[in-house]
Amino acid sequence: MADKQDKAAAKEAKKARKAASKAKRGQLFQAFNMQRKEDKALIPWMLGALLVVTGVVFGIGLLLGIEWFLLPVGIALGALAAVIIFGRRVQKNVYSKADGQPGAAAWALENLRGRWRVTPTVAGTTQLDAVHRVIGRPGVILVAEGAPHRVKNLLAQEKKRIARIVGDTPIYDVIVGNEEGQVQLRNLQRHLMKLPNNLRPAEMDGVEKRLAAIAGRGAAMPKGPMPPGAKMRSVQRTLRRR
Repeated sequence: MADKQDKAAAKEAKKARKAASKAKRGQLFQAFNMQRKEDKALIPWMLGALLVVTGVVFGIGLLLGIEWFLLPVGIALGALAAVIIFGRRVQKNVYSKADGQPGAAAWALENLRGRWRVTPTVAGTTQLDAVHRVIGRPGVILVAEGAPHRVKNLLAQEKKRIARIVGDTPIYDVIVGNEEGQVQLRNLQRHLMKLPNNLRPAEMDGVEKRLAAIAGRGAAMPKGPMPPGAKMRSVQRTLRRR
């Protein structure tokens, strides 16, 4: 009886994996078609990467006298390069559409890779300016989006408010935008990743618990509309896993 149940469970698990794999392929194909229609250079870039990488590996094989042995390796590496180019161009397209829209910074933060704790819109205005809070290895990062003359004030107020709670924990502030001294939306994740590691995971938990005590006291502002192309977020995650 137990053997039959185990076999049935294994069969169901295999069926679920096949369905998930099929769904991922469908997402990738849909994303490819969408990107191809908007990006006329996509296919030439992908084909170019495939041919160049394959040719280089084949050429190395010629020098070593093992060209036909290395040909499949070259094709595999070329295909990988084409997929990487596809993912980068999809990401660039998504961020270019999201840039400047309310809620774009919150959307980018929620797609951070790694152990980041994101709390969107801990402070805001009726004009959809917002300050988002991120807890990570660097400490506490306040990320603002909106009109600079308004968000600077918001940042200063929020920084002063949480400084009383987190003590000596480093607090960083970032304004998302395209002006001097600001961080462009497409570079936001990279900017946060480059910050120094100041906290251990256990210390991050402590800071998060202390900040939870002030949750809900700030202005509860809407996050703003989801940036166009945000639905491709799962596609980007799929590409990063491959």
